[in-house]
Amino acid sequence: MRAGTRNLITDIAGLRVGNAQDEALRSGVSVLIGERPFTAAVQVMGGAPGTRESDLLAPDKLVQEVDALVLSGGSAFGLASCDGVMAGLRDQGRGFAVGDQRVPIVPGAIVFDLLNGGAKDWRDNPYPGLGRAALERAAEDFEIGTAGAGYGAMTGTLKGGLGSASAVLESGFTVGAMVVVNALGAVTVGEDGRFWAAPWEMGCEFGGLGAARSYALGFEPEPMKRQGEATTIAIVATDATLTQAQAQRLAVAAHDGMARAIVPSHTLLDGDLVFAAATGEKPLTDPIRDPFQLGHAAACVLARAIARAIYEARPKSGDLQPCWQSRYGTQSPPGH
Repeated sequence: MRAGTRNLITDIAGLRVGNAQDEALRSGVSVLIGERPFTAAVQVMGGAPGTRESDLLAPDKLVQEVDALVLSGGSAFGLASCDGVMAGLRDQGRGFAVGDQRVPIVPGAIVFDLLNGGAKDWRDNPYPGLGRAALERAAEDFEIGTAGAGYGAMTGTLKGGLGSASAVLESGFTVGAMVVVNALGAVTVGEDGRFWAAPWEMGCEFGGLGAARSYALGFEPEPMKRQGEATTIAIVATDATLTQAQAQRLAVAAHDGMARAIVPSHTLLDGDLVFAAATGEKPLTDPIRDPFQLGHAAACVLARAIARAIYEARPKSGDLQPCWQSRYGTQSPPGH
């Protein structure tokens, strides 16, 4: 397994990502879109999720494919970002055919960033406009860190952000992840900023500092955020041909990566969820081995993407939390 060319979810052919953010609002939206509709599923493991169209992604439902997936800030207000994406897709003639009408299928999920110091005194909900702007900016290359839906994200200790990573398997399949880290838990361990996800790092994609030297085995964390204020939302994607049921198993497996990278994760106060997307470009050659390896890769890639979100976050005026780079960025990897 190796990282893809961009080390982004868009290493999967046909996928693009668009970011839009508002500096004064300290919030934003990220949109994943394909050249054509793709199979999608979801697995929710947090206790306080915020979603739109998630029930539609169950394997027994009529619609098996979606036009886009949306990650947004703004708590429940941010779900309206899907409206802007739908409007843009409808103008492009995309969507599920119903008679002579087209209805774009756009599931989404949100994080709570309403108390991050941004200007939230809007009269008209800004998120539909941000959603449409993100769609219009969709490209193979996109910014991570303090960008898109992760623009105003925070964690239990450090500034959060938007992360992404990819992996190419020896079988030829590509797996990628995109994640907004706004977690109650911590992404680093110890006093020197080492990441919980360090065992899965490829190269020096988040500093190359290696695993922590010691762990406080008896540590009992306290909830530093209130209910509804914390969430990690993610998309894992592959170019494999998967049914909706297989895609859901991919999302289930990917949650292991969240647990590896954030401590604690999947709490009652988090809305942790993972969407899975499959473009269907490459058929499975082994119905057992291929999904098995894809699930493992999804967990590894998501753990890396979470660490990269924190590592790539940058300071902004008015931040309520320090970013990783400001606190630990002068360190060199071992051996340098």
